[in-house]
Amino acid sequence: MTLTSEARLVGLISDTHGKLRPQVFSIFDGVDAIVHAGDIGDTDILDALRTIAPVHAVHGNTDDFDIRAVAPESVAVELGGRRIMVVHGHMVGALNPRNLRAKFPACDVIVYGHTHVPFIDDTAVPLVVNPGAAGPARFNLKPSVAILDLTTMKVTPHPMD
Repeated sequence: MTLTSEARLVGLISDTHGKLRPQVFSIFDGVDAIVHAGDIGDTDILDALRTIAPVHAVHGNTDDFDIRAVAPESVAVELGGRRIMVVHGHMVGALNPRNLRAKFPACDVIVYGHTHVPFIDDTAVPLVVNPGAAGPARFNLKPSVAILDLTTMKVTPHPMD
């Protein structure tokens, strides 16, 4: 399934696990679209994000049937002329840029979650990004999101308290 939209700035979020931090609203202010890479936790999260911008989401390994009914396992989205592949990552196997690029070579950006570890690899195409986990703080990691500028293909990480 491919969705098309004009967009320049895309908010990247993952692993909310039912918690949407208030900082997300200010960080994502002005984005043209939002991509959620799974482990959403509650459909209310998607509803709240839609008050900011259109949302393209996939389900993660901890999401229940309510989320799985509205968020597929993967989605290919075309935004601002760029092809973005969104997966949670738990079904991909070893989550490293090489494996992700081999699995999804026909895109410009791969966004994934699952690990809770923020990660950006812009050393090759496709660009590979994990915005980190935006929900409850876990694994001694600071919650985070990111913004992707589709014009420059630069990702700006945004750690949160």
